Formats: sequence, C-alpha cells, structure tokens
Amino acid sequence: MATKLKEYFPMIREREEVLVEIAKSTMLQTKFDGWEAEQQEEFLNICTGVKGLKLLYDGFFKEVMNPEYVPERFNDFLSSLLGQRVRVVKVLPGDSTRIADESSLLIMDIVVELEDGSIANVEMQKIGYLFPGQRCACYSADLLLRQYKRVRGEKKKKFSYRDIKSVYTIVLFERSPVEFHEYPDIYYHFFEQKSDTGLKIEFLQKYLFVPLDIFQESKQNRDIKDKRDAWLTLFSSDEPEIIIGLIEAYPEFREIYEEGYEICLNVERVMEMFSKELYELDRNTVQYMIDEMQDTIDAQKDELEKRQAAMNVQKSKLDKQNQTIGELRKALGGTVSILRSLNIPEQEIVTRICEQYQIDEAQVKKYL
Repeated sequence: MATKLKEYFPMIREREEVLVEIAKSTMLQTKFDGWEAEQQEEFLNICTGVKGLKLLYDGFFKEVMNPEYVPERFNDFLSSLLGQRVRVVKVLPGDSTRIADESSLLIMDIVVELEDGSIANVEMQKIGYLFPGQRCACYSADLLLRQYKRVRGEKKKKFSYRDIKSVYTIVLFERSPVEFHEYPDIYYHFFEQKSDTGLKIEFLQKYLFVPLDIFQESKQNRDIKDKRDAWLTLFSSDEPEIIIGLIEAYPEFREIYEEGYEICLNVERVMEMFSKELYELDRNTVQYMIDEMQDTIDAQKDELEKRQAAMNVQKSKLDKQNQTIGELRKALGGTVSILRSLNIPEQEIVTRICEQYQIDEAQVKKYL
C-alpha cells in the first residue's frame, strides 16, 4: 500500500519488498526475529514511509549533516540555532580523554571551528542526563583549555588572550531532563555569564540547550514560523503530514529526506543502524535509571543524616534530664532522711517535699 511520503519519494519500498529481502538472508531474518514486535513494526514503518526517517540516528545524521560532506547544511543549521551567520572552517578531532567516556550516551557529538575562530560543540542526546549544567560546564572548560593550548602553541611569543575565541556548547535533547519541563512553552535556552552590576567583560563560554520534546509539544497544530523551527521539526517529527508540510515550505529539506531514503534501500545497513540504536537506547536507559537511583540514594542519605543529627540532639537532652533527675533523687534522699529523723509524719513529709521541689504528690510517693 502506497504511503503519503511515497508520493514525494518514489524510492520508498513497500512493506512486502522489505520483508522479502530480509527473508533472503538468514543473518538478517535472525536479527529481525530477535526484535520485539513493536520494534519490528517501527523498523518497517521507517523503511516504508509510514513514519518519517529517524534523522537523529547516528548513521543517518552522519550522512546527511556531516560538516565535512555537506558544510552548507551544517552552516545553515548552526546559524539558525545561534541566530547569526556562521561558517564551519574545519571539523576538530574529538577528545579521546573526554570526561567519563560518555560517547555512548550521545547520538551525535561534533566539534567544529567557526570562521571567526570560535569553537562549537554540537551534541544530540536521546535521553537527557542528570546534571546537564555541571556536565556541559566541564566539557566547555575542556574545549576552552584545548583551544588555549593550540593557539598558544601556534602564536608562541605573539600570543594574546584576545586570540582565544568563544566556545559554544550546544545540546539538543530528544527526551529532555526533568528541569526543562518546568518551562513547558520554552524550547530554546541560551546561557552566558553576566555581571550583576552591569559591568561588561567578555567571557567566552556560552551554552545552548534545545529540548526537542518540548518543541514538539509546544508546536502542535501551529505552523513553522522560521528556519530554526524548520530545522528542529526536521530532527524531531516523524509524522508524514508534518514532513510534507516542511518540505513544501522549505524545499531544500526534500534533498535531505531523499538521501535518507536512499540509505534505506540498503536493508542490511539500516538494520545494523537500527540494532545499534536499540542497544544504545537500552544502555542509556539503564545508565539514566542508575543516575536517578543514585540521586535518590543521595537524597535519602542526606535525610538520614539530618534525622541522625536530630536524634543526637534529643539524646543529649535526655542525658541532661537523666542527670538532673539523678541529682534531684539524691537531694530528695537527704531531705527525707532528715525529716524522718525528726519523727515527722509521712504525709507531712510528702507535702513539704512537694512544696520545696515543685513536684506532684504521686511522684514523691513513688520515690518513697
């Protein structure tokens, strides 16, 4: 059965064609049978145009958006995000010593140098991890230090701190961390350092967070208003109607989808790509759960420490009370002995002690 997207991309194959090709290979059939029914359906929907392409998959993204292969696309994408015209002059190597070796947590991670010497690190994450601010600050500091060492090595004695340019850390989330959902209508968060006095000093570290899930929720039943919205729609929507509206409003995106569906003609390659994404998603989900559990454990530990501190205070109070009671009993014993030696009746002794020590009769009789 022809799909809506097949009218725009004739190379899209029918479901039966894809299943026949899978059945021709024992390896592919075994891999396909190893997936859950829901995962099988998702794969077939992607290949047959029932749903749009998952352009955030590493295999797709590296083909259709690689700044080395199609720099004009990446330039336009980055310019739309930053709100200013930028041009990538080269792709920088990744850092093999990247903190905590989190490459497996990312869909895509590209570091580029811009025309003005600025550095941009663009990441796409399927799952947004805890502590996004702290994590990005560490990576930004690492990029800044790498730039400093490189530029100082090139300039030598002519080096000036004016030679160090801005470092942009740009993170797009397919599923964003919980704190972003406190702002359900905002899908573009830009951070930079500013003084609370108005004093202007140029700081170099800048951050941009884009929660694509919130973008999708906020843009339901609303038109694409500008190029930035168009790019975010490209990476976040798999609904055929939305994709058709996108390529009609921005025909340049049609070529991106065509290249993606050309990749889909190689079933073995796409199945490998799909398997890898399922594996990484499972691993990322487990890591996310571990992070959340650790966060809960830390919170419980803090609560236990507070309770222990309160119990220690209470114990100290009880110790003082017991000490006071002991001293009172000692004093009472002396008083009772004196009164009894004077042959004073027991009831009068009780009455006198109650008045002297300001305690009730029942307590005194219990002691006597």
